[in-house]
Amino acid sequence: MPEGDTVWHTAAVLRDALVGKALTRCDIRVPRYASVDLAGQSVDEVCSRGKHLFIRVGQVSIHSHLKMDGSWRVSRGPLDHRVRILLEAGQGRDAVRVLGIDLGVLELLDRHRDQDAVAHLGPDLLAEDWDPRVAAANLMADPRRGLAETLLDQRVVAGIGNVYCNELCFVIGRRPSAPVGSITDPQRLAVRAREMLWANRSRWSRCTTGDTRRGRQLWVYGRGGQPCRRCGTPIESAEAAGRVAFWCPSCQR
Repeated sequence: MPEGDTVWHTAAVLRDALVGKALTRCDIRVPRYASVDLAGQSVDEVCSRGKHLFIRVGQVSIHSHLKMDGSWRVSRGPLDHRVRILLEAGQGRDAVRVLGIDLGVLELLDRHRDQDAVAHLGPDLLAEDWDPRVAAANLMADPRRGLAETLLDQRVVAGIGNVYCNELCFVIGRRPSAPVGSITDPQRLAVRAREMLWANRSRWSRCTTGDTRRGRQLWVYGRGGQPCRRCGTPIESAEAAGRVAFWCPSCQR
């Protein structure tokens, strides 16, 4: 599931593949941009902000959001109907092909104003300008609001998805439905959130337990009915607003 760490890692992979190379092919399979051809222009930068990704080419910024099922891949594989954009760059042994697949958002922006698209976001957990004090203040802006609802609001902090939301609730000992005002140290929660994403930013297999063995990486997410790794109590789950929450009824108040 794409969350802030996945997008950060994706940007790093695309940066290595594209930056400094001139595009030799640009095929955007979105009707609004079907006639746009950026071939001949060099890729200057690839960066992420929360769950948003930007590829800056000339005066244009290719802005994408993966949503639930999207991905960017450096691949020579066959093309199918899921490909929304194809970029080829470089020559000879340095040639690469990048595919944007099932992207939830794909648009072209003025590169000098592309950050307007993410101006509504809270502090980016993986950004250099990260400020835990601002994040903590945002978290506590509405103390009666549910903890999970608050963590998932990208206007509060940017980068947390449902996996990290559930894992954070577990490690601080609160149920996802608890009011965010029950948190005694919101800045510590903000710092823990950044630590989780930072530790996973350079790998595809996400781990929050410290045990990277298969099936041992997560505390509660996706483990409904299985024993809690701390106390053995069966993990409970419930669906609300299209998302599934997981928690230990013994470890989480």
